[in-house]
Amino acid sequence: MRKIMYYVHQSLDGFIEGPNGEFDWAELGPELGAYSMGLTERADLFLYGRTVWNMMSSYWPNAEAMNPDQHAIEFAPVWRRTSKIVLSTTLQSAEWNTRIIRSADELKAIKNEPGKDILLTGSSSVAAALTSRGLLDEYHVIVHPVVLGGGKPVYQPTGRQTLRLVDSQTFDNRTVLLRHDLV
Repeated sequence: MRKIMYYVHQSLDGFIEGPNGEFDWAELGPELGAYSMGLTERADLFLYGRTVWNMMSSYWPNAEAMNPDQHAIEFAPVWRRTSKIVLSTTLQSAEWNTRIIRSADELKAIKNEPGKDILLTGSSSVAAALTSRGLLDEYHVIVHPVVLGGGKPVYQPTGRQTLRLVDSQTFDNRTVLLRHDLV
């Protein structure tokens, strides 16, 4: 069975975006960029909520032209060719090899399809919906050295979940990975 991996960047005080929706504080150095690319190599399907989808689909199709850093050069072609799913009740259409599903329960069948793992990026509301149904298998949380003082929390209440710490690492002498699996 495929696994669903949740990969998210958070501030030290537990937010994935600032009080005004800003996400200008997360920095990918070479080591964190390599870890991120390693996760994408494990997956053949990217999963997003509508808000993160809108952000990703407005940036990654032409990322190399907008930001010619190493991560953009490496990840943009991967993003374009990888199949994607958006979990949304409001999004009507999506390009770039993307299908829309309306319910987190639809992912149960997708997890049972043959293929590599599924990578959920950001989308705390999708993570909450999947967590409450026992569908998230791995949590890859990158903690950045910034305090935002408010914003959107990395986790929304879903009830108690017991997780097992399976890895922790530092990247670029700046960020910390906390990797947990569902018990």
